[in-house]
Amino acid sequence: MWQQFAQKILNRLQLREAWVIFFVLGNVMINFPFLRIFNQPVSVIGYPVLFIYFMAGWAISIFVVYLFTLTLDEPEAAEQQEEQA
Repeated sequence: MWQQFAQKILNRLQLREAWVIFFVLGNVMINFPFLRIFNQPVSVIGYPVLFIYFMAGWAISIFVVYLFTLTLDEPEAAEQQEEQA
């Protein structure tokens, strides 16, 4: 029982660390050096590179949040199945 409890705590701590890492990474990606790199007078398929950079970053951040929500739901579902058994 204590091992399961310790494992749950470790999983939550790792998840919190990952949230913090992705939050910091997201903030770094919208700061000056990266914006300067992608703010060029070049277009790809008729769209400016900066626009593509923002849209791709937005889509990737939504996907990462989706993955995090999947990891949050799994322990709760496992607990419910154990209680029913």
